[in-house]
Amino acid sequence: MDISFIVTLVVLAVAVFYFISLYNHLVQLKHGVSRAWANIDVLLKQRHDELPKLVETCKQHMEYEQKTLEAVMQARSAVANAREAGNVGALGKAETQLRLGLGNLFAVAEDYPELTASESFHHLHSRITGLESGIADRREYYNDSVNRLNVRIEQFPDVIIARRFGFKAAELLEFDEAELADVDMKQLFN
Repeated sequence: MDISFIVTLVVLAVAVFYFISLYNHLVQLKHGVSRAWANIDVLLKQRHDELPKLVETCKQHMEYEQKTLEAVMQARSAVANAREAGNVGALGKAETQLRLGLGNLFAVAEDYPELTASESFHHLHSRITGLESGIADRREYYNDSVNRLNVRIEQFPDVIIARRFGFKAAELLEFDEAELADVDMKQLFN
């Protein structure tokens, strides 16, 4: 065996291991995005289950606010449909509507002292607020995971492996401008 043959074999082995390592890292990033989405999904399901209880508690005290309650339930349904379909773009829009509806509901609830004094309302309000905070944290983690995957599948030499094995860019979970804007408290109380 001559030395050039051995060197060629070593270089070839190193290249193969390098490309295997790149492939495995891309797989890890892809599954990280899936795991981050599953974390959001769990919290969305929990909130989905809690919202009817909140609306029912509010119905018992808020006789004249049917429009506000219906808006929350319609937005809840839109979030559930987008979540089940895995449609990240639709989920962002539906989440914006749900958050606006919940903001309106909590603002209107202030006009009903017997409702705000209700232990059930306080418990549900705290629970949903906690879930909202958790969803925001998981959204940030999801978008970070998506960003890492998307950057890697565009970088050289990862792009070669990504194209060859069908790795696709994932969609960021973004929100409408309405959610990013400051809340108009005066409008909420009208």
